[in-house]
Amino acid sequence: MKFYQYKNCDSCRKARKYLDAKSIEFESIDITIEPPSVDELTVMLDHQNGELRKLFNTSGLQYRELNMKDRLPQMSIDEVLALLAGNGKLIKRPFLLSDGLGLIGFREADWDKAI
Repeated sequence: MKFYQYKNCDSCRKARKYLDAKSIEFESIDITIEPPSVDELTVMLDHQNGELRKLFNTSGLQYRELNMKDRLPQMSIDEVLALLAGNGKLIKRPFLLSDGLGLIGFREADWDKAI
């Protein structure tokens, strides 16, 4: 199980605490240093029913600076995935990926259902 996170992210800290409390083993990866690959993003996109916007940290500074709200509708899926794979700060976090499981953001009730 890969757990992509950012050390200064409150939601990531809550998710990590949740996983630790449930004794779930995971590989912790700093999403800003090593973003998910295009293949991993594609798998997560499938878990999000193809909704590209769900992959984005829409409240983040980079999202606003790059004017993604206006750019996203004109971009192809390949362009979006390549952009995200190259810039982990654009990706919503935490980002948890395992065989048959893909969770993005932290809502404890959603994680309880999925894990």
